[in-house]
Amino acid sequence: MKSFLVALVWLCLGLTAPGQAAGKWVATPYAPARVMFEFYLDDPQKIGSALYWVRSLMNPLQEAPYNYSPEDHKIVVVIHGTEIVTVAKKNEAKYQEAVDRMRYYADLGVVFKVCGQAAADYGYAVQDFQDFIEVVPNAVTELAHWQQQGYALIIPQILGKTIDIESIR
Repeated sequence: MKSFLVALVWLCLGLTAPGQAAGKWVATPYAPARVMFEFYLDDPQKIGSALYWVRSLMNPLQEAPYNYSPEDHKIVVVIHGTEIVTVAKKNEAKYQEAVDRMRYYADLGVVFKVCGQAAADYGYAVQDFQDFIEVVPNAVTELAHWQQQGYALIIPQILGKTIDIESIR
């Protein structure tokens, strides 16, 4: 009974119960990024969400306590799914926001590569792509190459949100 009354007093005062630990902030000692992203999306509209993964890698590393500059990172994006259409010059108006974001990241040093085999499947040639795009012979070979160079592989998972955060808190 006494422990119940103590817990009730703590609750009424808005305090946590004694012995109940709280989370703590940890600043992992991250090194500059050496990462390759594989974009193989089933819908070109998902490119915006995939680009948030690039932002989610870069932004924290450029803030305190890390304070890395964009030039410190080595980031490669390999594109070989339906999102190829977003970097074709003829589709720029349709995907302007994504193109602008990719160009911004490219200006910060992110390298964007398109699979030449997949491009050919879509009927594209090298000259059909934005000026920040490098066309490589094959995406899978490119992915293997960068991993052999020590780059971490990140494959963005773009899922449809079916539950809003407020309803599950």
